[in-house]
Amino acid sequence: MKQKDIALILFIAGMSGVVSYAVSHFLFATPTNRQQQVAVVAPVNTSFITPDAKYFNNQSIDPSKLIVVGGGNNSNPFNGSGQ
Repeated sequence: MKQKDIALILFIAGMSGVVSYAVSHFLFATPTNRQQQVAVVAPVNTSFITPDAKYFNNQSIDPSKLIVVGGGNNSNPFNGSGQ
């Protein structure tokens, strides 16, 4: 390589570094652009509102109870007999 070629390569590398540095400032967010306003959340308190007695009472259905439908005596349910 000649001296001119080395100088040209260094010049192009330097200019590409300067251009990439300038473009990166336009593309990436600065710390002032990264700030965002958020809503203030009410603090959690220890008071508990009792639920409506219409739904939560002693006579309510227990959803965790096992429910069995039918006797399950049919050992071949897909034979078409309907038993």
